[in-house]
Amino acid sequence: MDAETLILLYVVAGLVLVGALALWGEHRRRSFEPARDPDQIFRCDPCGLVYTDDPGVERSRCPGCGRTNEPFRFR
Repeated sequence: MDAETLILLYVVAGLVLVGALALWGEHRRRSFEPARDPDQIFRCDPCGLVYTDDPGVERSRCPGCGRTNEPFRFR
């Protein structure tokens, strides 16, 4: 084998190794992190209750006082 072929093989092997490590790390990260809850979070201003509702709901009625609320937005 000539030097150019050896260099190409080392570079390709290194890229394959880095790619495999990245995929393995992503798989481990996803398996250990808790799944995100798709529900929306609501906070009632009058009574201060924090509750969740279905993801497609734009306004939700508070189970504590019955007032309708907008989804809570994290900043």
